[in-house]
Amino acid sequence: MEIVLTSTGEQMAEIQIRLMPSDYEKQVDQGLKKIQRQIQMPGFRPGKVPAGLVKKQYGPQVTADEINKLLQDELYKYIEQQQLDILGNPLPKKQTTLPEHTAATLDFYYEIGIAPKFDLQLDASWTFERKKVNVDEALIDKYVADVQRSYGQPIYPEVSGKEDVLYVDFNEVDSNGDIVAGGVFKSTSINISRHASELAQSKLIGLKKEDSLVFKADDWYPSATDRSVTFGLDTAQSESFQANIRLTVKSISRMEPAALDASLFDRLYGAGSITNEQEFRTKVKSELELMFEADSDRFFKRRVENTCLQKLNLKLPEEFLMRWIKAVNEKPLTDEQMQKEFPQYAETLRWRLIENKIIKNQNLTVTEEEVKNEARAYLVSEFRKYGQLPSEEELLKISNDLLSKENESRRFYETLYTKKVIDYIRTTCTIQEQYVSYDDFFKNN
Repeated sequence: MEIVLTSTGEQMAEIQIRLMPSDYEKQVDQGLKKIQRQIQMPGFRPGKVPAGLVKKQYGPQVTADEINKLLQDELYKYIEQQQLDILGNPLPKKQTTLPEHTAATLDFYYEIGIAPKFDLQLDASWTFERKKVNVDEALIDKYVADVQRSYGQPIYPEVSGKEDVLYVDFNEVDSNGDIVAGGVFKSTSINISRHASELAQSKLIGLKKEDSLVFKADDWYPSATDRSVTFGLDTAQSESFQANIRLTVKSISRMEPAALDASLFDRLYGAGSITNEQEFRTKVKSELELMFEADSDRFFKRRVENTCLQKLNLKLPEEFLMRWIKAVNEKPLTDEQMQKEFPQYAETLRWRLIENKIIKNQNLTVTEEEVKNEARAYLVSEFRKYGQLPSEEELLKISNDLLSKENESRRFYETLYTKKVIDYIRTTCTIQEQYVSYDDFFKNN
């Protein structure tokens, strides 16, 4: 067997594997003997089919299987021995006709993409900004008001206000105000304060039960998607739908805010945990800070990625990677799809190369126990969204089932490695923390 590596361009190479008959004849003979012992053929006792007949019928397939198995083993063994840092997987470059009956010397060619070589020395000279939300009194006021509304009691006022929900009927009408036969009809609800149109909000305030008004569909709902959802239209209809709509109020609902008293505090945190409004506001402040801390981490990671990508400017063999993605993708990809999706893939790959460099340089590791704990924490947070908390026994079973799936297990490992990389950066580089308002935090991240 001969294996030759040839550079074919920047970050591109070709691997040629030459197989002699002696490299694969033994494996083919063993494969045919195994089939001979197993097959049954009319006129012959089990296991007694003549070798020549077996070879004639099964030889080409067994030869192909054994050669492909040998090629895969030798190809990746060579890549490992030569310490080739490849991107994606080798792509067969030339088709080679396999022998059907007599052994022959065979040449196989594979194209590979090579990862960029780069140095990365992180230290205090690397500076990253980390923004945090300033949880001020105004933000606490807003959150407290939201909680009061969520736990309030519904009342049914005679006249609608900005915070009310209207239950309405929509009817499509003509220019004379008459209902269009076969036109749009839908019963729905409208949360006035959440309506995207200021024009609509102004018209919806001050209405009473059975009041009606007519509006242009595209005035209140400018996008085709909004019209499709609001009026129950298909995509094609919603694109050109500009009809007059009569809105008739069927009822008005308002949520009377819950009082800030022991009854509300006990519902939220358990009996006696919070005894007065000031304690409640202090608790809210700590909850908001914890919640926004996760957002700070997420935006900080993105800022780290962008800074590293810009500074290192790693080059990739893009044309090769596009062909490789097309070759391995389960569904066919058009050139247009590839051009649209590849930039994001390339950025993710570049960051993965940087991340792997840090992991290797710093000998970062993730243990099986850490993965189990991460999976458990994930499950607890998911169940809490629905007000549930399984027993430890149930969590262990669900966690084990989750980690038995290769994709899920890999996801938790990758998450933990990323956390360790970011933690390393936070302890090694200069981090400038800055408190900003809620609006500025989400506007500029």
